[in-house]
Amino acid sequence: MLKAGVLGAGHLGKIHLRLLNQSSKYDLVGFYDADPENAKRVVEEFGYTYFDSIDTLIDAVDVVDIVTPTLSHYDCAKKAINKGKHIFIEKPITNTVEEAETIRTLVAEHSVKGQVGHVERFNPAFIAVRDKIENPMFIETHRLAEFNPRGTDVPVVLDLMIHDIDIILSVVNSPVKHISASGVAVVSDTPDIANARIEFKNGCVANLTASRISLKNMRKTRFFQKDAYISVDFLEKKCEVVKMKDAPEQPGDFDMILQNAEGVKKQIYFDNPEIENNNAILDELETFADAINTDTKPIVTLHDGTEALRVATMIINQF
Repeated sequence: MLKAGVLGAGHLGKIHLRLLNQSSKYDLVGFYDADPENAKRVVEEFGYTYFDSIDTLIDAVDVVDIVTPTLSHYDCAKKAINKGKHIFIEKPITNTVEEAETIRTLVAEHSVKGQVGHVERFNPAFIAVRDKIENPMFIETHRLAEFNPRGTDVPVVLDLMIHDIDIILSVVNSPVKHISASGVAVVSDTPDIANARIEFKNGCVANLTASRISLKNMRKTRFFQKDAYISVDFLEKKCEVVKMKDAPEQPGDFDMILQNAEGVKKQIYFDNPEIENNNAILDELETFADAINTDTKPIVTLHDGTEALRVATMIINQF
């Protein structure tokens, strides 16, 4: 079992602590939190071991799970890597692309592994359709959330939209050609609602909308490709796959047939895969343990996290 320690015991940090504690692949050694009062409450409520400094915690573990505010990701990761520890780091990977590049260089120099917490990659609805997404040419995403003061220290692009940026980059095998975007700060000092259009060199276009001042929650992505439409509801963990094929010469009474202007007939059918329920955060943590133990590439690499941040930064720079 890998000895693991958590930096940061806020809302998400507590979830990581609980899951690492119950995982058969980790031995939870303890945690560090910059707020002594919060740390005391966590110890009293859950009984986890508290370390009074980042360095003493890092020294005691094999894997450092960084769930601190984004501004401190770089310093925490750097300390852990320089001591030869593997790092799991929440999204966004760091505050700047330059910091992310430095982290990647350090990981290579110290021969340790790193994974970024882009948890939607492990959403069961996305996993169910991942292999069916082939060369999408138009993608539309909506990630809307009701207002919550937590997370408003960064623009909505880094808070919410970055999830969809990472998903899109993972399925579009082409460099970004052009980005246009707009964002509006409504209740925060940084944009609370944003829209971005990403054009790729292969012709694919992605249109992303993110809001943290919505009246309802929504996390939906639609992929359009040759002869197929794929919809993923990340919130409800549902998916839909609608495909087209050449219509049979003698269609059945219940077959859905479309005919275009040229007279070509297509049959529409549903190819909805089964969704296997999982705990996405536990899965991302445990697959990282597998990558360490088998010396294989993590599912969400530091490169992936850096590229998602790079695109997010390009979007923010348009505001």
